Amino acid sequence: MSEQTFEQMLNESFKTIHTGEAVEGSVIDVKPDEAILNIGCKSDGVLSRSEYTNDSSVDLTEVLKIGDKLEVKVLKTNDGEGQVVLSYKRLAADRGNKRIEEAYNNREVLKAKVTQVLSGGLSVVVEEVRVFIPASLVSDTYERDLNKYLDQEIEFVITEYNPHRRRYIGDRKQLLLAKRAEMQKKLFETIKPGDTVEGTVKNITDFGAFVDLGGADGLLHISEMSWGRVENPKKVFKVGEKLKVLIKDIQGTKIALSLKFPEQNPWAGAAEKYAVGTVVTGKVARMTDFGAFVELEPGIDALLHVSQIAREHIEKPSDVLKTGQEVTAKIVDFNEDSNKISLSVKALLIEQERARRAEERARDNADVVSVDIEAYAAQNQDEE
Repeated sequence: MSEQTFEQMLNESFKTIHTGEAVEGSVIDVKPDEAILNIGCKSDGVLSRSEYTNDSSVDLTEVLKIGDKLEVKVLKTNDGEGQVVLSYKRLAADRGNKRIEEAYNNREVLKAKVTQVLSGGLSVVVEEVRVFIPASLVSDTYERDLNKYLDQEIEFVITEYNPHRRRYIGDRKQLLLAKRAEMQKKLFETIKPGDTVEGTVKNITDFGAFVDLGGADGLLHISEMSWGRVENPKKVFKVGEKLKVLIKDIQGTKIALSLKFPEQNPWAGAAEKYAVGTVVTGKVARMTDFGAFVELEPGIDALLHVSQIAREHIEKPSDVLKTGQEVTAKIVDFNEDSNKISLSVKALLIEQERARRAEERARDNADVVSVDIEAYAAQNQDEE
């Protein structure tokens, strides 16, 4: 039996590797653009920067050091110069593919950081595999700007898995919808008309504001925003603002909200305070062709009809009044059922004119009486 040479024994001590195999190596040298690994073979393995990561700006000396252990994939057993070509990212991608496949089959929720914001959606990376989330599947509401998601960790499920075309589609929207449905169920189990709840202004329109109550949106109509008049909701509220609102009504999944809290109702006790015949002073809040609305106090406006602005004929209120002008008038009507007050400057002027004439008549009569007394006194003096 022939004895083996040292070289033969040495060669036999090295393991045999194959293309596509995963092997473990130890870093024995590292440069900015490549690392050399001892993989237990006759030849060392070469790991280039491009096979370590997709990021061309990475300096390998900053992420690897001599002695580090790495599991890599064999791309070539001989690169022509006797070295083995290795890849770290492809092995990670293989495992990433397997990870995504399992998540797809099990409907598992994945979490990953958004690495890119594209024109049509978001790109996330799961163990070196890119997953695309279309803009329509990013949120349960329309998102005008997706840049806020960059570098943020988000949860999603895989809805399309096609490794042959390297097509992996994620969906975040269905998770948000499912979560919102659960929150909505809990919300409707706990709220009822008359409750005061906190919400966040989600959207503002010309007719009102939609407030997120945590599971469902409620409508705060413009007529319920204040005991006074609101001309433009966008000038009163802003998106993201926190509000304490009153639940006015619930019809199915529709919630009507209000900021007109009963304890703050300025009309409580107004019938006595603004009884017919009372003279009041207020500021012109707004004008129409048929009259001017005068604010007597926050939440209480009274109508000064164009026919009651002056004793003479007035074509339109703006001919003699302007917004913000103080007006003193007499209350000529109070409708408690509809919370409507009617004013009249004309009636006040007529009343003042009558009072002035009565005063003049009284003064004239007093003068006549005084003259008669003086004449009577003089006559008595002459007779004496």
